[in-house]
Amino acid sequence: MSVTGRRKMIDQSINYDGLMQANLARVFSERDASGRMRAIAELYADNAILYEPDGSATGHAAISHAVEALLSSLPPNFAFNAIGPAVGHHGMGRLRWRSGPPNGPTVVTGTDVARIEGNRIQTLHRERPAYHYR
Repeated sequence: MSVTGRRKMIDQSINYDGLMQANLARVFSERDASGRMRAIAELYADNAILYEPDGSATGHAAISHAVEALLSSLPPNFAFNAIGPAVGHHGMGRLRWRSGPPNGPTVVTGTDVARIEGNRIQTLHRERPAYHYR
């Protein structure tokens, strides 16, 4: 099998939308630390790295702490929702998201870019979010 054929098979086996949507819902919208840790253990590689504009976190516990800090900076009723499906190829996926009150206006938007291997997130890069004030 050629390298191109093998890459096609690997790329087709990654469910970019399923993995990145699960990350948004089960990690970044999960305020319960134990539930978030279970999701991180399932979705992320053991040595995964979360890159944010102001720093990085390596490993499951550090990623959970970084998400906790983010969630504690937002009102308790805010949730993250995808703006369309995640897309990806060659092990890299992208998901655009929004956050705000349920059924309310969008307050913040951003994009996650993930490097995925073995159907688990190896690295997640969160861009600096854009805030939408009215």
